[in-house]
Amino acid sequence: MFIVPEREIAGLVTPEAAFEAVEAVFAAMASGAAWNFPVVREAIGHEDALYGFKGGFDRAGGALGLKAGGYWPNNIEKRGIINHQSTVFLFDPDTGRVAAMVGGNLLTALRTAAASSVSIKHLARKDAKVLGMVGAGHQSHFQLRAAARQRPFEKVVAWNYHPEMLPKLGQTAAELGLPFEAVSLAELGAQADVIITITSAFSPSLMDAHVRPGTHLACMGTDTKGKQEVEAALLARATVFCDEVAQSVTIGEAQHAVAAGLIGERDIVQIGAVVNGTHPGRTSADEITLFDGTGVGLQDLAVAAAAVGIARARGVAIEVEV
Repeated sequence: MFIVPEREIAGLVTPEAAFEAVEAVFAAMASGAAWNFPVVREAIGHEDALYGFKGGFDRAGGALGLKAGGYWPNNIEKRGIINHQSTVFLFDPDTGRVAAMVGGNLLTALRTAAASSVSIKHLARKDAKVLGMVGAGHQSHFQLRAAARQRPFEKVVAWNYHPEMLPKLGQTAAELGLPFEAVSLAELGAQADVIITITSAFSPSLMDAHVRPGTHLACMGTDTKGKQEVEAALLARATVFCDEVAQSVTIGEAQHAVAAGLIGERDIVQIGAVVNGTHPGRTSADEITLFDGTGVGLQDLAVAAAAVGIARARGVAIEVEV
C-alpha cells in the first residue's frame, strides 16, 4: 500500500490536474462507466460533527474506494485546523486489496472547486464578465481561483453571512488581478453573470428574485439533508444540472424543490452528459442554468488516484506492507 500524506498534496496536484480528473469522471458517470455508492453521513453526537463515507467505482479509470471524513465545526476556533477533515482510501479493483491511503483535505477543496469550474466551462455564457460569490469561508478561495480560469471575468462581487470575512476573499481576488466589491444579495444578483454559492446554510440566502436571466449558478454548499442556499423557486425557473441525480434530490440543493413539487428527478441533468456531448447544455443567452454540486465520491477517487500516480513517479509516496 502507498501512503500519500496531506503535506505532500499541494506539491502534487495542481488545480488543472484536479479539473481534468473531475471532468473525466463526470463524463464516465454519465456514460455509465462509473457509479457512486450510497452516501453515509451522520451526526455523531460529539463536537457537533458530521461524519460519513462517500465511495464508488470508476470502471473506465480503474479507481475503487471511498473517502471517510466530515465536518467538525469547532476545529478552527479550538485547534487552529480546518473544519473539513477527510482521508481517501483506494483499493485494487482486481483483488480488493487496499492500494493507497491519501490525505483528503486539500484534495476535497480542489475537487469541489474543479466541479464548479467544470460547470462554468460548459454552462456559463461565453461573455460572462462578473463573478458573484455567496460565501467567504475556506472553500470560497479555491472556488474563486478555479472559476477565474474558465472565463475572462472583469470583476468579483461578494456577500457573506459574516461580512468581516469578505476582505480576505478580496485579497484573493486582488491576487488574480480582479476588482472586488462587497455588496448586498440584490446587488450581487443584479451584477453577476456567474454566481457560486459556497455556504453551510440551512435556510436560503439567494432568492429567486435576486437572479436575472442568463445567469449561471454553481450551488456547492448543500451536501446534507436540510441544508439550503437558494430559494427552491429558483430551481423551477432554471435548467438544473448536477453531479449525480440521486444525491441532488436527497441531500443536494434540489431536495427542497423536489419536495415542494416544483421539479422532479427527470428535470435534472447530469453535468457529464454535457461534457460528453449527449446534452446540449445552455441553449440560449437568457436561460438560467444551475449546477447542484453535492460532491460525489468518484470526484475524490479520481483526484486521489492522480495524486498517487504523481507521488509514485516522484518518489514521495510511502510504501508499507499490509
